[in-house]
Amino acid sequence: MTFHAPWGKRLSYTTLLVILALFGISLMGRAELHRVDVVGSFMISAFPLLLAGGSSIFVIRGYVVTKETLFVRRLFWNSRIDLAELQSYEIDPHAMSGSIRTMGNGGMFCIAGYFHNKKLGNFRAFASDPKLCVVLRFPGKTIVVTPDNPAQFVAALKDITA
Repeated sequence: MTFHAPWGKRLSYTTLLVILALFGISLMGRAELHRVDVVGSFMISAFPLLLAGGSSIFVIRGYVVTKETLFVRRLFWNSRIDLAELQSYEIDPHAMSGSIRTMGNGGMFCIAGYFHNKKLGNFRAFASDPKLCVVLRFPGKTIVVTPDNPAQFVAALKDITA
């Protein structure tokens, strides 16, 4: 089954704000091009735009659940999560509340990487809207995903683990 990964308000606003800031830095850099050399002008004007474009490839487009695997659909590839050792799963719209990012992206095109909070401990997130969290527990690891229809996503997991 295929599920979309809709953007929550926070992700939308954060992405827009960062893109506007990077675009603004680029415009300010272009205004100062006459004061720097070619390499400097590239760094000042093009690098912020390249950073925005490069970050966009990590966007989470959706999820595909098969009998053995959960695929997290990115722009040009899929991140693969083996479901063979899946122990439990639950819908929890507050799963990411109070999370601290230990390594990853907290809001430009996605919320992905490694996080920690009191409720889940250490976990990995492939998220776009924290209100749609589904927590997947495996031996030694916890993963949070945010499909557009958490109830249907859990039903799909139930069908393959039954």
